[in-house]
Amino acid sequence: MKWLLPVSMLWATAMAGAETYSYWIQPCSPDAAAHSACDPGDAELARWALDAWQRAAGSGLRFVPTASQLEARIRIYWLDKRPQLYGDTRPVYLNGKLGWDIEVQPDLSQFGPEIAAAGETDKLFRDTVVYLTCLHEAGHVLSLPHTAEFGDIMYSFQYGGDVLEYFSRYRRKLEARSGIRTHSGLSEDERTRMARRYAGR
Repeated sequence: MKWLLPVSMLWATAMAGAETYSYWIQPCSPDAAAHSACDPGDAELARWALDAWQRAAGSGLRFVPTASQLEARIRIYWLDKRPQLYGDTRPVYLNGKLGWDIEVQPDLSQFGPEIAAAGETDKLFRDTVVYLTCLHEAGHVLSLPHTAEFGDIMYSFQYGGDVLEYFSRYRRKLEARSGIRTHSGLSEDERTRMARRYAGR
């Protein structure tokens, strides 16, 4: 069981000097699943995505779960079916403070026949797409822009490239779902930049 702390305690429990973000992830209720095709395990994928950024940054960055949707600085939602939209991140003001709403599309049928077919025959490919989308959108919370580097998680499909291969190369690293925790999906350059950015905090 994961303990969720009230926001008032988050700063006290975070490492001194670390940049801290509280977060809340929408549960995949039957109603949410009907509208978005989310899976109960998708919340875990979202948590792993935040963990990946935290590991890359070291002690200078912390993501802390909270039970309060209204007080979380980051709120992650499962996007209703919308063609060709993998995810979106929007700044919002919550109780007068800057926060972010992240929406992630878990329904691979929205991304064309190749991506849909790969997800239908391979659950790990489906989880790959959801995880990498969460990872990409969380990068925007950290003020990371899109790049034109195909190897980056912050790569934008607007630059073209083989989208199926973009996801498949990550999927080939996995033997089981648990492997997502050890294969961050961040490029070497992104890990280096994160470590430098948060060094000494």
